[in-house]
Amino acid sequence: MCYVIAKERYAHGCIAFETVHGKHLADLKRSLNEALGNTGVEIMTISRPEAYGEYAPYHFVQTEDEFVAQVLALRP
Repeated sequence: MCYVIAKERYAHGCIAFETVHGKHLADLKRSLNEALGNTGVEIMTISRPEAYGEYAPYHFVQTEDEFVAQVLALRP
């Protein structure tokens, strides 16, 4: 189990979604990075939020669709 997170480079907090490692996660990150381009939004994978306080506060979403929609809404 892991978390995929989206963070605006100079903003506090991030959007987080609990998921699992694998091809689907790699494809999700790749497609989001392509859609975001050079907007300053970073997509990362972390093992556990407690270990990465620099990304707090975390806004956890329940579904992958919700994660994608909120991440794409970060585009200028």
